[in-house]
Amino acid sequence: MDEFIEKRQNFYNEIDNFWHDIYGKEYALLDIKKESVENIERLRKATEQIGHIFYRTAPLLRRLDNETFARLGFPSETHAFLRLKTIPIESVIARLDLVVMGDEIKLLELNADTPTFIKETFYVNGKVCDYFHMENPNAGFQDQLRKALLTAVTASAPIKDSNIIFASHPDNEEDKQTTLYLKELLGIDSQYMDFNELRVVDQPVFDGGKIILSPGLYDVHGNKIDLLYRQTYPIEHLIHDEDPSTKEKVGQMLMQLVEQKELAILNPPSAFLLQSKAIMALIWGLHEEQHGFYTQEEHGIIKKYFLATYLDPDEFLLNGRKFVKKPAFGREGDTIEIYSGTGKKVAEDSHKTYREELSVYQEFIDLPMIDIQTVHGTRRAHYMYGSFYINGEASAIGVRAGGQITDNASYFLPIGI
Repeated sequence: MDEFIEKRQNFYNEIDNFWHDIYGKEYALLDIKKESVENIERLRKATEQIGHIFYRTAPLLRRLDNETFARLGFPSETHAFLRLKTIPIESVIARLDLVVMGDEIKLLELNADTPTFIKETFYVNGKVCDYFHMENPNAGFQDQLRKALLTAVTASAPIKDSNIIFASHPDNEEDKQTTLYLKELLGIDSQYMDFNELRVVDQPVFDGGKIILSPGLYDVHGNKIDLLYRQTYPIEHLIHDEDPSTKEKVGQMLMQLVEQKELAILNPPSAFLLQSKAIMALIWGLHEEQHGFYTQEEHGIIKKYFLATYLDPDEFLLNGRKFVKKPAFGREGDTIEIYSGTGKKVAEDSHKTYREELSVYQEFIDLPMIDIQTVHGTRRAHYMYGSFYINGEASAIGVRAGGQITDNASYFLPIGI
């Protein structure tokens, strides 16, 4: 086993700026899951069709009143922001979490706003395929991602002379390196900065009767930012950001700058609109009613891929069906709980970050299992697919392996043909 550990370290040490271990624990496996071309094609078809349903639903969501937004879990501070449509596409980089069960594929959730697992899937997966002498199912999709980024940036701000900033919180290595990967992949003039180095100005600043600073977001050099790319920083966290000295709600001020067109932001506001898991409850509710908003073909897609999802557990308790309680804006399995058909809690994540937020209740399905090779030997693990939806098109696919609740201790399991 010591030889395997050394082999794994040597392999991943050759990949620059990659977090193959997180918090001192193994993350990226030196192992590979064999996939058939047919299964990859099925996953991409499912991704295209499910993505279509979400994109089809987005214009309807923008017409909702504030009371309905609140019922879907969106904080009141975001309601005006949610109605913005700043670029033609709804989300630049989105990721669907999918489960394959024999002939069936089911959607667990969509991360439309701040998905991670990007560098692993688009770049590192190919390196592992080379190591195992297998075909990379994600070959060519890094170029697709680059073009999607360029399209979104061009639609958000003129390329010439625009001040484009990629920002993250640098104390999180995964977030920082994911953001830097996207910056480098874009390949045009831009800067990386720490969020804490940015300054929000919400009112004109005068000196001697002259405006020396107009409203906007400013970088560490005092230059106004045209486009902020904040791939890993969620809007639902941003709204609570305060200036430690003045106690000003700088996160909300930043969102107002977007509303006033003083700043462009990516992923765009429309991506956050699709982020709440309660949207799946809305889609399922319209499907159960056979509402005319969706065509019969679209109803067929929802029936095929979506799990029954509600804003309360009554339907599951009435029919004695096992279900999952998950926070509308939860991440990495945090605060998820699994219940039996009688309402007894049978499993839960130890983290409770989102316990005060709106929850949705989703039909339970067992994640399939696989043997994986870790530094501690062979282990049995549950797994699911992360399938990217880039500018409205199916893209790269990766696998996370771990517990029945996929949390931040789950492994990255590369895949190959």
